[in-house]
Amino acid sequence: MSHHPGGLLSDALIDSLTSAVAATPDDIVLRLHLARLLVDVGRSPEAVVHCATALSADPTDPVALALMTEALGGAGGNAPTETNTPPTPTPRGTQDFDWGSAEAELDGFVPPMFADDSETEPERSRFEVQGAGVRLDDVGGLETVKERLHASFLAPLRNPELRRLYGKSLRGGLLLYGPPGCGKTFLARAVAGELDAAFLHVALSDVLDMYIGNSERNVAELFATARASAPCVLFLDELDALGQKRTSSTAAMRGTVNQLLTELDGVGRDNEGVFVLAATNHPWDVDPALRRPGRLDRTLLVLPPDRAAREAILLTHLRARPLERIDVAALAKRTDGFSGADLAHLCEAAAEVALMDSVRSGEVRMIRMADFNRALKDVRPSMGPWLDVARNVATFANEGGEYDELAAYLRRRGRS
Repeated sequence: MSHHPGGLLSDALIDSLTSAVAATPDDIVLRLHLARLLVDVGRSPEAVVHCATALSADPTDPVALALMTEALGGAGGNAPTETNTPPTPTPRGTQDFDWGSAEAELDGFVPPMFADDSETEPERSRFEVQGAGVRLDDVGGLETVKERLHASFLAPLRNPELRRLYGKSLRGGLLLYGPPGCGKTFLARAVAGELDAAFLHVALSDVLDMYIGNSERNVAELFATARASAPCVLFLDELDALGQKRTSSTAAMRGTVNQLLTELDGVGRDNEGVFVLAATNHPWDVDPALRRPGRLDRTLLVLPPDRAAREAILLTHLRARPLERIDVAALAKRTDGFSGADLAHLCEAAAEVALMDSVRSGEVRMIRMADFNRALKDVRPSMGPWLDVARNVATFANEGGEYDELAAYLRRRGRS
């Protein structure tokens, strides 16, 4: 390296340009200027790297081609000397150039000079559309609920001529509400089965995102997926969490509710073939705008199973278990006020009693009525807290008779 003042100035300039190129790697003019200086001071291998990078962007660049040729001619070490004596030119075609070393120096700097035009896999939606797999006949009991579903939702869809005759609109969705564990999700899936439609089940965790704006995008993607899969039943679970009242929610949740309202209205899009059902345990916590006409404007109270329904649910959960003289009718009578989830838990508890007894005795036995008697001492109806809240709502917040059906049920239960 030269140590006279001019050499020091060149080194400083090269260092400055090197930093500038690192900061703006796409500036080809600046890169080639640096390559020119590197060739002039005999640092040809470094110049080759910069010329190659420039040529990868434009293989026909005349300045880069000329500099590459000059740098390759000097890469063998013919740098200027202190006496400024020009090097003896090497006859063209006789220079022994080390291509292996050049390739090693360029490795990682020059990208492949071809493009992969193979077809890429389309991006998949994060929401999974499923088949329903069940119909209303698979739902035990709940005859009143089934009749309401047929009258308000299924009959108009299946009879387009009568729908047009009576001017029945298909706009809007259906909101299922009631105590937890009473089969709202199973009912929604059965409605999809009745319509021979796909089923898209969405909960709060599928939509809510910690980053601002992502929740709204998720809602838009959700409805786009449902439209692409039409006919499709879009089931919004836990609507009180996903569509909570904006007056008592955070700014992020208000944006999510606004996006949900936009998608329900089908603004700028066609929601034909998308049937929106929602479920909640607390309809009084749902934003009122979601329940306006044309949105989730029809409500259906899904009550705990009656005696016939409890018997059907017990039979379903006992079907694959070893039984000995189980009086299902008596069990259904003794489990008044149990939800479907409570009945499933009761069957699990009775099976657990029989299993542990078999483990202790070393002799496998059947599930007996005595096992249910023991299980009933521990398993209690889980709807008590919900009924207490519902009673307050039906008594003090039943504006316009919105919860008359709920109030009538509570009176029958002695909760009013």
